[in-house]
Amino acid sequence: MHRPELFNSFFMGGFECSTHRRHDGRRLDLIESTGHGKFFAEDFGTMAGHGIRTVRDGLRWHLIEPTPGQFDWSSFLPMLHASRAAGVQPIWDLCHYGWPDDIDIWQPNFVDRFAKFAAAVAQVVKDETSEVPFYAAINEISYWAWAGGDTASFNPMARGRGTELKVQLVRASIAAIEAVRNVDPRARFVQIDPVINVVPKGPGDRGGAEGYRQAQFQAWDMLVGKIWPGLGGKPEYLDTIGVNYYSDNQWYFNGPTIERTDPAYKPFRELLAETHKRYGKPVLVAETGAEGDPRASWFKYVCDEVAAALEAGVPVEGICLYPVLDYPGWADDRHCATGLLGHPDADGKRVVHEPLGEELARQQARFARLMADDGLKTDAA
Repeated sequence: MHRPELFNSFFMGGFECSTHRRHDGRRLDLIESTGHGKFFAEDFGTMAGHGIRTVRDGLRWHLIEPTPGQFDWSSFLPMLHASRAAGVQPIWDLCHYGWPDDIDIWQPNFVDRFAKFAAAVAQVVKDETSEVPFYAAINEISYWAWAGGDTASFNPMARGRGTELKVQLVRASIAAIEAVRNVDPRARFVQIDPVINVVPKGPGDRGGAEGYRQAQFQAWDMLVGKIWPGLGGKPEYLDTIGVNYYSDNQWYFNGPTIERTDPAYKPFRELLAETHKRYGKPVLVAETGAEGDPRASWFKYVCDEVAAALEAGVPVEGICLYPVLDYPGWADDRHCATGLLGHPDADGKRVVHEPLGEELARQQARFARLMADDGLKTDAA
């Protein structure tokens, strides 16, 4: 059985930190709109109170570098200090779908600017803390390439350019990793993308379904130099693999979502095992969650599957509830009730979603007991 030891806590909370632009030109700032930008100290304290000592959080590049080459750390330093005060270990997203307005993401300058930004962040973190830092350079390269480069769902609002965008984001990720390691060789990285399963509806769909399924690995393959070696990929650019997994991550090719009751549904443990076997790297469930009443039952399912994967020797290093706060929908500002915690009141206090809170406590106790007893098989079968 693998025993997780990479992070300060096995169970984590993820603060939504997207900063992309919508079709109407409006820039989203989920750190601000969830209240986390104002109540980060309270949020970190609440996480610690729930036994969550590792979190995913983000830097807002467009706020930090409003003028090329000039950095304003006022939106970040207080968060960094507050995380330390609360005893919470952050995994910092350096780029979560957004960038400063003066940059053209399609041009080489994007790669250069991002690398310089990453190096500046690394220097600040190194100067302010003594802990080994963790970063996610670019969040969800493959998903962003599809949403921003193929379907024009959000910036850069392109169609038919998904591969081009993926290559550009891989280049930028490699450059950022090198820049950060030049400043702080201790730095660790999590490379995050969704894991999926696509099933053919009929014999004629087999090739298309499998091609779509294999595409989930392209960004990671580029990072390690398995494909497109001219990008400069090397195995050392893939440190820990962050997999994002939700209830709609499996579907029929050109068809509907596969429900968990469907025989075609592949257990999550198998997706974890396949991803680890392909790269030989530790795995983090970097995002998982559900909206509304299924929150607790979905979390229990994921925990059961992770327990089974650990028993089989898959090195899963943690499970991150994401988003850990309710948030306003990207497109319409509707209240998305996905979090362990709701919207803040005037004092920064948030209502706990009790069913999820109770399930989290049960799973924390369960995993602590199972790991101590080396008895994962009992509850995970």
